[in-house]
Amino acid sequence: MKKFLSASLALFLVRNIATAQDALPSPAPPPTATPGTATAENVVVTAQELDISREQIVPSLGATRYTVGPDRLDSQAQGENAQFNQTILRFPGVAQDSFGQLHVRGEHANLQYRIDDVLLPESIPGFGPELATRFADNISLITGALPAQFGFRETGVIDIHTKNGPVFTGNEASIYVGSFDTIMESLERGGVTGKLSYYVTQSYLHDGIGIENPTRSSSPIHDDTDQFKEFGYFSYIIDNTSRLSLLVGDDHNDFQIPNNPGQPPMFTVDGRSTFNSAKLDENQSEDNAYEILTYQKNAGDLNFQASVFNRFSSILFRPDDVGDLIFNGVASRVDRDILSNGVELDSSYKLNDQHTIRGGLIFTEQHATIDTATLVFPVDANGNQTSTTPLRIVDNHDKYGYFYGFYLQDEWKPFEQLTINFGGRLDFVNAFADENQLSPRINVVYKPFDWTTLHAGYARYFTPPPLEAVPQSTIAKFAGTTNGSAITLDSAVTSERAHYFDAGVTQKIMEGWNAGLDGFYKSSHSTLDEGQFGQALILSSFNYNRGRIYGGEFTTNYDHGPFSAYGNVGWEWARGVHVSSAEFLFDPDEFAFINKHWVFLDHDQRWTATAGAAYTWNDWKAAADFLYGAGLRRGFANTKSVPDYATVNLSLQRNLKIPRVGNFKVRFDVVNLFDKIYELRDGSGIGVGAPQFGQRRGFYGTVAYDF
Repeated sequence: MKKFLSASLALFLVRNIATAQDALPSPAPPPTATPGTATAENVVVTAQELDISREQIVPSLGATRYTVGPDRLDSQAQGENAQFNQTILRFPGVAQDSFGQLHVRGEHANLQYRIDDVLLPESIPGFGPELATRFADNISLITGALPAQFGFRETGVIDIHTKNGPVFTGNEASIYVGSFDTIMESLERGGVTGKLSYYVTQSYLHDGIGIENPTRSSSPIHDDTDQFKEFGYFSYIIDNTSRLSLLVGDDHNDFQIPNNPGQPPMFTVDGRSTFNSAKLDENQSEDNAYEILTYQKNAGDLNFQASVFNRFSSILFRPDDVGDLIFNGVASRVDRDILSNGVELDSSYKLNDQHTIRGGLIFTEQHATIDTATLVFPVDANGNQTSTTPLRIVDNHDKYGYFYGFYLQDEWKPFEQLTINFGGRLDFVNAFADENQLSPRINVVYKPFDWTTLHAGYARYFTPPPLEAVPQSTIAKFAGTTNGSAITLDSAVTSERAHYFDAGVTQKIMEGWNAGLDGFYKSSHSTLDEGQFGQALILSSFNYNRGRIYGGEFTTNYDHGPFSAYGNVGWEWARGVHVSSAEFLFDPDEFAFINKHWVFLDHDQRWTATAGAAYTWNDWKAAADFLYGAGLRRGFANTKSVPDYATVNLSLQRNLKIPRVGNFKVRFDVVNLFDKIYELRDGSGIGVGAPQFGQRRGFYGTVAYDF
């Protein structure tokens, strides 16, 4: 079985259980609380206490943590309707890329996602973020020198704390419509029933700009998407010190691959040599599902939580056989999936007033399958087409991977103002190679004054390549064809090993106003990167022999009374030298240059900035935010960059209370107010396959009904 539990079935059951209970006759409320009400109140209090205990099991301990809550999520452009990657883009040091990718602190991906402090296993990256802003109560980005409980994916931790019964009680239905044929419906339901609290949500989105447009036009061609998402949170209080929680989620996304008109034909298929590139019909489908079951216990000085998890992820790219052959000489149907199962244990023990010991482990088993069926033409030694009849080459692979991690650390407080967290983790990977590393970690936090906090840290990192992204083509099968490689060397992709340093200060300037400054430096061997090297919009991993990344961030936020605002500025410099694996992916000239010169990584963007402000007046709320990017890399060996850009977004909303009907929230958003035309990619650079432009101006309206 590919999934232990169907998220759809779980959501269906909880809806019907809750509906059945709501249908029971209820007497008029007495002047004093009923036993059922008292039970519900006890559940809420116990849940809150267990949430606090859980935070002590896996705290950030000296790493840089940036958190946004419900008000900030509501104030951003498009609010809860915003795609999850657009929400993360508002954090400091985050650069946007094509296909919904995000880069934090000059790294390519390498992010780990946690839901309620439990690791979410990796999926195959696609265009549609499987997580949704809607089900988050608050979201944190944790970066810097991470403490020992965070392993494998260490550029940053996206920590999502979900809505739940005590936080969201009731029902909400909303409809969201706007430019690019956008329409989305969503439903939410939450509550507390006896010792059970729950929150469930589902949504369906259709719009006409599923992937970044490859042209400057405001009307993308062949770019429709349909996206279905469901999520459920269920928590059962066993007693005052323990609970059992279940998280389930799934999504299905269909994408048309957008077309770029006017492309010149390059090959002939069975006598046909013409094709209108605006009529290409490439498509991609994505499926994801996960289930996480967690037991949490608070036993005085000892706190722990144990989880079992399952995750399935798949991507199917379907080419336009004739069109792709005429334009590229290659048409590949690519079907990738990965199944992950595992267990995780995290614990903390307060030894005394000065020492808190934390330890844990994680084990993950993954099975990745990559099936390809490729149509190609035979060519001569000079690369000239020798036949107009294509050949079909099947190249299927599968691989098991095993990931083990153990950590132990001590939070030591020599005196009240100083905290030293030191320890380490031991990680093992059995996949394309058997690798391991012992990684020491240390963080120091010093608070000389109530309003000032200093921190500094060092971490040794060990990052294995994503199992599903390691290229596994059989090079010999494609020799003498239009999909042949000029370079036939194919060294194994290996784990990245790095030294990471981070230091910073946070300052409370006045009540409600805070600021922070942080700097970082990373030196790595076998530096991991990814790129799109084929026609299928799927990424492949490779290594640079060495890499260096350094930079800094400034953040500030103000929240007092009806007005709130924030601002972030990030600067980074990311370079690598000498391709040391998957060499067959590269053009010979570029490969030779990279092996002798330090080059900018394709996701290097020197400056990023975000800012926003919101003002609430009675039932009205107005907000604006701003995004700036200095431009990602382009050109031969990433020697140039695309132009910089800035966009402004606005929103206005009002809460309405209609007697005997219910509460409504009406919202209007403008994205890219000044209709800025800007490129994320121009189709050149290392591992870049096609140009992509950012979204043009769009107008959106939302009506939400609470009942």
